[in-house]
Amino acid sequence: MAKHGKKYLAAAAKVEKDRLYTPEEAIALLKEANFVKFDATVELHLRLGIDPRHADQNIRTTVALPHGTGKMVRVLVFCQNDAVQAALDAGASFAGNDELIARVDKENFFDFDVAIATPDMMGKVGRIGRKLGPRGLMPNPKSGTIVPADDLPRTIREVKGGRVEFRNDRTGILHVAIGKLSFTPEQIMENLAALMDAVKSAKPSGAKGTYVRSVTMASTMGPGVPVNTSLAQAVTAG
Repeated sequence: MAKHGKKYLAAAAKVEKDRLYTPEEAIALLKEANFVKFDATVELHLRLGIDPRHADQNIRTTVALPHGTGKMVRVLVFCQNDAVQAALDAGASFAGNDELIARVDKENFFDFDVAIATPDMMGKVGRIGRKLGPRGLMPNPKSGTIVPADDLPRTIREVKGGRVEFRNDRTGILHVAIGKLSFTPEQIMENLAALMDAVKSAKPSGAKGTYVRSVTMASTMGPGVPVNTSLAQAVTAG
């Protein structure tokens, strides 16, 4: 069992045992209990009533957070011809074809957060799937990262502006960053609402019983704050 420092224990002591907080209370408590010197990330952890052993119950989709995550997103685009310059003009950090694939393959280049590809590049990108896949960087239609060249500028702007992918882990839990602790409570609430709407929309038809079983909010290195699931689900985007 991991040992925690005095600052963590002091923060954890502020979380009342057996209490379910409203989303607003949880946000206020995270701000009050924060003890790190940097701008901590606010994370939401949702335990879902799905069976990850069944492919049709796994969740993988995207959500456009109205205020983004507060993180600078580095985008790499596998494309060719005129699309390369268009991608760079739209804000991509890197764009190219064969030379970019070789750089990832031979130099283990992974200084990017999201990879996007045009359909005509997937035959080549597939060759480095063994390197991109384990890092969650393989372009995929479910995550909206395989798009026609004409859609590259819009997709790049969306990804850099706050569109994030989320997927459940092998235990059926979602872990999603919904902002920074420096965000206003209203900004965090609006991002939370957008995520909850997306989670509800992504509910698999095969999921039985209670869908959202628990909701926990936490900040980087801080304790988790249990949130009332019905109140969390009642939050809707305006």
